[in-house]
Amino acid sequence: MYPGSFDPLTNGHLDLIERSLRIFDELTVAVVTNPAKNALFSDAERVEMIREATRRLRRIDIEIFDGLLVDLVARVGARAVVRGLRAVSDFEYEFQMALMNRKLREEIETVFLMPHEAYSYLSSRLVKEVASYGGAVTGLVPPGVEARLAAKLSRR
Repeated sequence: MYPGSFDPLTNGHLDLIERSLRIFDELTVAVVTNPAKNALFSDAERVEMIREATRRLRRIDIEIFDGLLVDLVARVGARAVVRGLRAVSDFEYEFQMALMNRKLREEIETVFLMPHEAYSYLSSRLVKEVASYGGAVTGLVPPGVEARLAAKLSRR
């Protein structure tokens, strides 16, 4: 299970998806829906961007969820949660989440993967910020995401 907001999907996310599929037989990408967060893209748009960018990959499911991640993990029968660590600053938060998930469901493991160094600075928040000021995000996101970002931000 690879959870995240994916608002929007970046090439860093794709890197982790592809590398997760080298380790695991199948992967569920879990799109977190959080009404408290002001997402740029709807849940359906985020799912479609992931589906489009991973079309060539097999063994992937995409789920939208709210609530406890461990409940979704148990429901789909996953045994591990994949999380990306871009920098040391990510570790404390991710470590706390991994320990809480373990407390809630001891049988679920968390696997930390480092992204390719080309994406170690990349986040959805930075991509949105750069795009909102008209900066180029080519190479940071899949082409379909880049087009959707341009269209979405031109309407604002």
